[in-house]
Amino acid sequence: MRLPNSAYAARAWRLSEIAPDFRVEDVWVLPARGSHDEFPDLVKQIAEGDDAFDSERLAILVYVARQKLGAWFGWDSPGTGTGLGARVATLRERLPEGADYGERGPDQRGAPWISVYRTDREWVSEYANRTVHALMHVGWVPDGATAYRGEMTVLVRPNGLLGRLYMAGIRPFRRFVVNPAFFRMVARNWQSGRRIE
Repeated sequence: MRLPNSAYAARAWRLSEIAPDFRVEDVWVLPARGSHDEFPDLVKQIAEGDDAFDSERLAILVYVARQKLGAWFGWDSPGTGTGLGARVATLRERLPEGADYGERGPDQRGAPWISVYRTDREWVSEYANRTVHALMHVGWVPDGATAYRGEMTVLVRPNGLLGRLYMAGIRPFRRFVVNPAFFRMVARNWQSGRRIE
């Protein structure tokens, strides 16, 4: 379920302190609910779990088309200096000296997202190419007296006009094809009680 973008700003996330120049693209409720101590399980399932697109034909088609476009236009080529450490500095460089942002957290298997930090209730990973510097924030928010639920926020800093056009162009595919496939993967792993070893 999609939430209003204000749902992210309504909470005191640490990410807000180090990424004020990123705008919220959208906020979603993740199909995961549990105790405070289960947040590391959610992070691990997202980072190392089943491929979200294994049985999702439309999502596979969108992914392949996006990869082809990226190759044709040079959006993702590592040799072009368009990613993290080249076009943009990693968000890890913004972490305040001596501040406790927990551990770095896991990178996503099979995806270009790199973990920035993980605390007991939030995890941030980042990705950059020629069009955008994007952040995925996963939060563990109170949902009743003792329960918590997952929320995912996508934040972006588009690279000029090209980045703004790119984000506008992919928005319907991301919201109606890619994200639902991802959420179904999260739900499958979470509801089955599967824990990644």
